[in-house]
Amino acid sequence: MAEGSGRRPGAAMLLALLALLPGCAALAPKPTGIEQRLATLPRQGLALQGPVTIRWNRHLVPWIEARSDHDLAYALGLVHGHLRGGQVALLRMVARGRLSEMAGPLARDYDHALRILDFARAAPEIERRWPPETRAFMEAFLAGLNHSVATGPRPPEFGLLGLRPEPFTLTDLLAIGRLAGTDVNWLSYFSLLAERGKPGFAAAWRRTLEAGANIPPTGEASLPGMLNNFARAGSNAVAVAPSHSASGAALLASDPHLGLSLPNLWLLAGMRSPSFHAVGMMIPGLPIIGLGRNPDLAWGGTNLRAASSDLFDISRLPPEGFTESEAVIRQRFWFPARRRVRVSPEGPVLTDASVVPSRPNEPIALRWAGQEPADEITALLRAARARDGAAFRASFGDFAVSPQNMLYADRGGRIGRLTAAILPSRQGFPAEGPVLDATDPAATGPWRRLRRAGDLPALEDPPEGVLASANENPTSWVKDPPPIGYFFSDGDRVARLRALLLAKPRLGPEDLAALQRDTVAPKAAVLAAGLLARIEALPGGPPLPDFLAPLRGWDGDYAAGSRAALVFEAILARLLPGLLPEGRGARGPETGWNFITTFLLRDLDALPAERRATLLRRAVEEAAPAAPPGRVWGDVHRLRAAHWLVNLPVLGRAFVLGDMPVGGSRETPMKTGHGLVTGPHEVSFGSMARFVADLSDPDHNWFTLFGGQDGWLGSAAFADQIPLWREGRSIRLPLRPATVAAEFPLVTELRP
Repeated sequence: MAEGSGRRPGAAMLLALLALLPGCAALAPKPTGIEQRLATLPRQGLALQGPVTIRWNRHLVPWIEARSDHDLAYALGLVHGHLRGGQVALLRMVARGRLSEMAGPLARDYDHALRILDFARAAPEIERRWPPETRAFMEAFLAGLNHSVATGPRPPEFGLLGLRPEPFTLTDLLAIGRLAGTDVNWLSYFSLLAERGKPGFAAAWRRTLEAGANIPPTGEASLPGMLNNFARAGSNAVAVAPSHSASGAALLASDPHLGLSLPNLWLLAGMRSPSFHAVGMMIPGLPIIGLGRNPDLAWGGTNLRAASSDLFDISRLPPEGFTESEAVIRQRFWFPARRRVRVSPEGPVLTDASVVPSRPNEPIALRWAGQEPADEITALLRAARARDGAAFRASFGDFAVSPQNMLYADRGGRIGRLTAAILPSRQGFPAEGPVLDATDPAATGPWRRLRRAGDLPALEDPPEGVLASANENPTSWVKDPPPIGYFFSDGDRVARLRALLLAKPRLGPEDLAALQRDTVAPKAAVLAAGLLARIEALPGGPPLPDFLAPLRGWDGDYAAGSRAALVFEAILARLLPGLLPEGRGARGPETGWNFITTFLLRDLDALPAERRATLLRRAVEEAAPAAPPGRVWGDVHRLRAAHWLVNLPVLGRAFVLGDMPVGGSRETPMKTGHGLVTGPHEVSFGSMARFVADLSDPDHNWFTLFGGQDGWLGSAAFADQIPLWREGRSIRLPLRPATVAAEFPLVTELRP
């Protein structure tokens, strides 16, 4: 989020001054062992009802045993605060529009946009509607989190960012939850706002709809650029029926695709209390398991890519229907700023923020399902207690954001998927652009009649015995679905997952773990073969035959050691700009994989023969120096391990732990996202956590994070799972108490 601000005058001087301030231990963190970290967990003054035992493994994964649900929630809050207190504090600053309190005036305009979005807008009504058990669990979790914040050690990065320990509120936690539910379509919407009205927009919109692609932000100094790590949600999830399982029980695997900065956006935990017995991945600052396992059921999911938002032109709405308030934005090193925040009948007025692209006299509002008083907390607390697929499906009736494809497998052998979302009851999508007329009842009416999980596609026990989800268009698995979204992931990834699942008659956990590390993109092989055929058919023969040789018979594998992947991407990066519409840059909307697979060969063949030949020859000749002999994909495709403070200008490089060669690409099962490849580049988005479960045994659950459990800079558990992630190894999180006692040998006893 600081990348765009790094281009502004004064940023370098400001951050250089920060380095001189006291308390900047983040710049040179002291190595801290596991025992040292456990010794600083607060143990005095705990508001517990009885004793709690926390067992830890050597990766600082906690397994909490409590005699009451209250004490489990309290201990979870304590652990979240201890391991990830700095991260939760940062998430609050983003969710509440308080970045200027860390970065000063450089972040003021972003804060204004975040105050307009107001991730906490629905919080009061959500709290009012909570069932008593949800309220009690949340309040206990909050108490534990705040006790850790108040009595535990101050995170090293607080000094650098000018932060002080500050109690959290339930509203803060709900705002963090809604931030995590950011609509992936915003990236496209805001980029399209900048293009509307320009020559060629109508044609570009038609191509966008045909490709079905999420459009990346066209620049970093923008609201979508700032929200990138939160909105770029991908993921894979698969389920296998007992008929295809080597163990005779159902299997499930799930691997989320999000930002690859450290600490990870997930936290591993195990837990047992009267109502809960589960292991899984949790969002820091929230007491819910997003994907995991209890004795009877395993679950995971992928982002649905549903259009849970609409943009409305509100220029013709009567002004008396608007409410207006003033946001006071406190700024580090400067005076407070005051900004207007307006809310229309169709949502907050986004274009009042200068970082949102707009046209003169056309105010635009955002209507988002995240502004509805839905209840993801209760949904996921109930899901964690579900004992079969039917109970799991019933948990999601009030789940809104971010819309999810949820997959499950239960001990009875059933596998299934459901659509967890709240969406307007649209009849279709506009053909002329993404901005709707707020005075048109046909545009606003769908928001008065919302569809919930029970009204949306679901599937159980498919005849093939396998399920796969990879952010694909729902039309690939259900006939005649209701209108759900514009932009979905390319079908390449889900097709590859299904092919791997069906390639063997019986699958085991090791097969699903291998699937999560697969680096093949079948459509890349098709495109490479198509390009090679056209190059070899050029008059006078192909240029540089030896350079092109690796592409002959290439299967689309982006392994780190692949020569063909590098040659293909080098040619693609030099060819595609010549095919883009005039005025489109090499980072524009038509450089995404959906656009490439949909239009590359078609656009190439539509050119006059002479022009096509010129582009192809030039692309090959310019690509050759970028991929010299001996160089392979991993030489340029680098995975950076870095703390999120790497985004700071000047000082950011101090938070890079290193980079390493990595396989994968935009739409391989092991996603490692990138744009056009003009040289060495760093991957900052992709496969960042893994989970595999075999329902034949309650102990057969394996997890890995890119990074580590502990967010404390210098901790031995800050990045200790990166070798596991690279080598395909994992950490077992068992459910049997005896196994937990044996494999989680470090014990912390908490008492009231």
